[in-house]
Amino acid sequence: MNLKSKIILLAVVPLIVATAIITYLSLQSAKDLAAQELAIYEFNLINVKKQALKSHVGIAMSAIKPILDDYSLDDKVAQEQVKKILTRLTYDDDGYFFVYTMDGVNLVHPTQPIFVGQNLWNFQDRSGNYLIQHLISAARQGGGFHRYIWEKPPYMIQEDKIGYSIMIERWDWMLGTGLYLDDIYDELAKTQAIMNSNIQKSFFSVIVIVIVTVILVILLGLAINLHEHRLADSRLKELVQRFMRIQVNERRRFSRELHDGINQLLVSCKFRVELATNKLKRNHDVKVIEGELDKAEELINQTINEVRQISHNLRPTLLDDLGLDAAIQSLTSQFSERTGIEIFYSGKLINDLPDEIEITIYRLIQEALSNIEKHAQANKVTINIWQDKTTVKLECLDNGKGFSQNTELLPGIGLINMRERMELIGGDFTLESHKGAGTKIYAKLPLEQTL
Repeated sequence: MNLKSKIILLAVVPLIVATAIITYLSLQSAKDLAAQELAIYEFNLINVKKQALKSHVGIAMSAIKPILDDYSLDDKVAQEQVKKILTRLTYDDDGYFFVYTMDGVNLVHPTQPIFVGQNLWNFQDRSGNYLIQHLISAARQGGGFHRYIWEKPPYMIQEDKIGYSIMIERWDWMLGTGLYLDDIYDELAKTQAIMNSNIQKSFFSVIVIVIVTVILVILLGLAINLHEHRLADSRLKELVQRFMRIQVNERRRFSRELHDGINQLLVSCKFRVELATNKLKRNHDVKVIEGELDKAEELINQTINEVRQISHNLRPTLLDDLGLDAAIQSLTSQFSERTGIEIFYSGKLINDLPDEIEITIYRLIQEALSNIEKHAQANKVTINIWQDKTTVKLECLDNGKGFSQNTELLPGIGLINMRERMELIGGDFTLESHKGAGTKIYAKLPLEQTL
């Protein structure tokens, strides 16, 4: 797997994992909230049913109250009249009233008259609930509710039902009625279906958003990688061009030194030798011929020194033999002797440096001293080099006339070459200068990229 794929994967995987966790927690929270809302909704619907039951029982009691309050009637006559009223009294499509004695004998049951006269004290619904006993117990407590299962007309299908019962104190009868809960369950099922549909829609919306986000992240990652790739190619080309330009400048300087220095000296030497030969053929005085040969020897010695200097400029032998510190000391000493400029050098190097670091530092100091000699008009230069675990730092200060960086920073003074040398090895190069305040050069070279 290449680096680009790893970067994209590093961006996409945490996004997917975080989204999955958040989505899961959100779904669980939504389900819990939906369950709570359904429970509250069910409670409210059942509470409405309970209030309706109380109201219906209150209406029934109002209907039979004149008879209950008329003690002039015989109990049997009054009981028959109450039974008839409650048998005929209905509400809604399936609402009716039932009456039981305290020992569980049914007295009124309009929808199932077969139960009239039967003792249902031990009657159980399909869940094992002794519903008559519980309804009588609720009535004895001043009225109460009880849930059970009972056949619902007209198809006599067993459905959940909630009943409410009270006492008819005159004869110790239990009067009650009930409402079926199937409509509540249907309403709850519809509501739950709507909630589940909303949760599913939200889930699919999150999935779509995640997919779109992942696609955007991948596209953005590819775009950034492509841009960085092009930028890296551009920087690499620019770096190669700078390297080639430095090489060309070095070769030009080397060619110019060969042509203007060594070539002229060799031509002069050849001229002196030819002149001595011609004088020898003409039988000139030996001392005159020896004088010409001495001049030729002097030119040969100058040529040797020139070759040695060029060789030293290409790669100082001291750098290989004694190291960077000794090479810099030799360079600064020769510079001071030639120019009369006082140099204070301090080098604090922990260990040996890579060749490219050493030659870069040496060339920077060499170029800086050359600029100081040509342009600065300084009489004092301070050079400091120090090293830590990751970098080597160079600082060169002079007390010369300085210059304005905005107007006088010209390619000819070598600063561009210094900056390009630093960029080739990934270093940083800064220059500070003001008129009348000297010039400061600061360079930081990384060790990690070169080791």
